[in-house]
Amino acid sequence: MDSYVAMRPGFQIGLGLIGFGIFFSFLGVLLFFDRGLLALGNILWLAGVAVLLGWYSTWKIFSNRANYKGSASFLLGLFFIFVRWPILGIIFELYGCIVLFGGFWPSVKVFLYQIPVLGWIIQYPILLLGRLGGGSGR
Repeated sequence: MDSYVAMRPGFQIGLGLIGFGIFFSFLGVLLFFDRGLLALGNILWLAGVAVLLGWYSTWKIFSNRANYKGSASFLLGLFFIFVRWPILGIIFELYGCIVLFGGFWPSVKVFLYQIPVLGWIIQYPILLLGRLGGGSGR
């Protein structure tokens, strides 16, 4: 990753907003699909993506003809959360995110591999499970 990009304040703010959005969404799911936490998580996540990528790039991702299915699914899920059907809303939003940001997964995977402890856990899950399970690992 270029050092200029990592030091840019928008990059750090965007990652922070995305992190808080994921945290509040996860907390909303843990608390039996609390509508307020899920809505707050979605708003923070969307704002984080917009700050991280830029407003214009975010608009282009959601309005690209190839991404209409993912955009419609994500926005329909957001609508379902606001009208008090959070389980159905989360299902639609997860599908929409996978369709919209499916092209980013290889880049995210490479980034996660570079994180010191987490990268090792992701690259070698069978070795980790063998050690945790009490196996000899030989």
